[in-house]
Amino acid sequence: MMPASEPAGNGIGLEQRIDYHAAPDRAPLRWPGGARVALWVAPNIEHYEYLPQKIRVRDPWPRMPHPDILGYGLRDYGNRVGVWRLMELFDRYRLPVTVSLSMAVLDMYPDIAEAMLLRNWEFMSHGLYNTRYHWGLDEDDERAAIAQCQDIHRAFVGRGLPGWFSPAASNTLRTPDLVAEAGIAYLCDLYHDDQPTPIRVRRGELFSLPYSMEINDSIAWRRGQEAAAFAQKICDEFDVLYAEGATHGKVMNIAVHPFIMGQPHRIDHLARALEYVLSHSGVWCATGSAIVDHYRQHCREHHRAHPQALPAATAVPRGPGDPEP
Repeated sequence: MMPASEPAGNGIGLEQRIDYHAAPDRAPLRWPGGARVALWVAPNIEHYEYLPQKIRVRDPWPRMPHPDILGYGLRDYGNRVGVWRLMELFDRYRLPVTVSLSMAVLDMYPDIAEAMLLRNWEFMSHGLYNTRYHWGLDEDDERAAIAQCQDIHRAFVGRGLPGWFSPAASNTLRTPDLVAEAGIAYLCDLYHDDQPTPIRVRRGELFSLPYSMEINDSIAWRRGQEAAAFAQKICDEFDVLYAEGATHGKVMNIAVHPFIMGQPHRIDHLARALEYVLSHSGVWCATGSAIVDHYRQHCREHHRAHPQALPAATAVPRGPGDPEP
């Protein structure tokens, strides 16, 4: 999402998409059973092309020149080995799971697809591949990319996608409009709150579901934080949200990657963090769509009103792709 300071002629900023409500002034948000924290766990199961197109790329992936065997091989490890460790761990705690999924995985890795479908994991689209970014796409091309992911999901699951997280956190100023237009209920591109938020779109309805770039092993890994520190970070975040959740229900997301936390020297640290979180009463383990559905049906008054559709004067114009961030 482009910064809110972008000129209006280039599109609309977040201040026009979502209303500002100071956290202390909101009506209390209640989760099912009086839970304090809605916990959703999101493994990112992705495919990185061996020779990705040399367009719309960013550092640090892919490294140049191609082929990047080190980067590719590490990520391929996640789909060969690490994902199965995560599955065993999540099975152990009977966690509902929402996968941030490169949709190509369903065709390319039938064993993984079958295992996820058997577990009834929810899929939110993370694009087709995690090496094909959406920056600079014009409206028709971005709409087609979303439709391609929808078609794959319908073929495997029999219904439309519930959620969207743009590949490699790339997006355009039109992404919320196109996601809502496609009938997708929630968007994970904003990282701006501890509670769901209605998003103003041209047509339809869309909610922001808190996805974490802090409780995220990819970010921790890039910062040089090892597994023990990451696990402690999970526990520290939970302690604060759990205390605050006595008054205002909060959402906690744990985002992990098979090629990172699925490594043998890290998996037990993740297990200990999950055990700590789940040892508390008042934790509602849910999928992304369950959280958004409950919010839509019961909690909308926690924001003063659902934003209406964008006025025609502020709708994002059709035309060439957005400028690069």
